Amino acid sequence: MSPRRRMSEQAAEAAVDQACRVLRLPTIRGQFPELATKATNDQMSYRVFLAELLLAECDDRARRRSERRIKAAQFPREKSLREFDFNANPNIDPAVIHTLATSEWVKKGLPLCLIGDSSTGKSHLLISLGTEAAMAGYRVKYTLAAKLVNELVEAADDLVLSKTIARYGGSSC
Repeated sequence: MSPRRRMSEQAAEAAVDQACRVLRLPTIRGQFPELATKATNDQMSYRVFLAELLLAECDDRARRRSERRIKAAQFPREKSLREFDFNANPNIDPAVIHTLATSEWVKKGLPLCLIGDSSTGKSHLLISLGTEAAMAGYRVKYTLAAKLVNELVEAADDLVLSKTIARYGGSSC
């Protein structure tokens, strides 16, 4: 790396801003001034300061990826397990639901089907578990059974059933 001439603080900030734009590092770009001041005040080493910036960028990218996966799932509304009232339906075991929220069943490729009477919390739980899976890095798709059946029938009629099944993550026929 060739040595560069010494630049002013203002020029350095402008260079960091421009480099972050070119390299597409929006979090570093946004947090750099504040973290640089904090680093100076706390007498952070260059390595610690750089690590703080890079970790902030990584964390923010992971958050945005999760948000994109949740949006792509097309849930009809936001629901979380924290909001679920386990007391309203004593037949639902909170320990089982919290185990499902780890998404191990998704990792293992196991199916999940919730069956019950109307207004027992099935949709709430499915949306919550789907959100947890999306946050864990899995692609999720929310669809109603009737809509899925119609889509599969239409795909079969159009001779694209294998492609449609593959889009939902299944193996091709």
